[in-house]
Amino acid sequence: MNELLNPSITIFGFQIYYYAIVIVVGLVLATCLSALMMKRRNMSPDFVFTLFIFCIPSALICARLYYCVTDGMHVSDWFRWESIRSGGLSILGGVLGGVLAGLIVCLVKRANFFRAADCVVPTILIAQAIGRWGNYFNQEVYGSLITDPAWQWFPWAVEIGGNYYHALFFYESVINTIGFLLIYGAAWNFTKKPNGLFAFLYFAWYGSVRALMEPLRNSQYILGDGIMWSQVTSIIMAAAALVAIAILLAVNYKKEGSLIGSRKGDPCAITEFAKSYKDEVPYFSKINLLGANYPPKPAKTPKAKGKDKEKK
Repeated sequence: MNELLNPSITIFGFQIYYYAIVIVVGLVLATCLSALMMKRRNMSPDFVFTLFIFCIPSALICARLYYCVTDGMHVSDWFRWESIRSGGLSILGGVLGGVLAGLIVCLVKRANFFRAADCVVPTILIAQAIGRWGNYFNQEVYGSLITDPAWQWFPWAVEIGGNYYHALFFYESVINTIGFLLIYGAAWNFTKKPNGLFAFLYFAWYGSVRALMEPLRNSQYILGDGIMWSQVTSIIMAAAALVAIAILLAVNYKKEGSLIGSRKGDPCAITEFAKSYKDEVPYFSKINLLGANYPPKPAKTPKAKGKDKEKK
């Protein structure tokens, strides 16, 4: 893969980087998959749009803040337009900011945060897998130098400025795609209590991946002076997720008499339809795991074609 000479396109005189296009594609796909999962898991898919209205701006702001703080950037440059245009976002900061905004939205809307998170959070993996290709277009976030010609081939290596480096962006993209397929696929078919398992599995997976990948990065792309903050954050994230999963199962066992599901009552964690607005009514759906419990959607009443003709 050769170095890109022009990693952007110009529309009406405004330069748009391929990196930004890739990020937007990932976000749009994650939004659609989240809405589909909500419909599958007996929630109103409209709720995902309420979440993303607040989560995406929060994620972008926190991604910028995390990068600026850990990179030691002067405060005056944090949100200066020229500085922003030159790049500087942290996926870890974005994830934490987006999840925090989602928690606040669910508290305000009185929605079950863990239930919504199981539908939304796993899709972040596919957005990140796609977003990593933005690093290729920017020719950044690669690994150590590869001097052996036998290993100077893609996808093992990527060519940057005539030299070959470990293609870390590709490694992480593939691993996150695998994680997405496993976690999203499990959430698609699983109905048992407790809610929150798939959201925490995301944090365990992604935290572990980043913790392993960070030391392989080229030194110029490691945030922190003496402390690898991204690796530290990733380790904490993965460890906290595993502890949270253990707590979820323990609480469910105490309440329901079983680690998974329930021996005392309804074992299903998605029995009640979660509305997005007060008067919303669920109807039969093949996608919805519990869609057979609802009546068919009534046929639409034909619209009147113009005004009644004058009687002769």
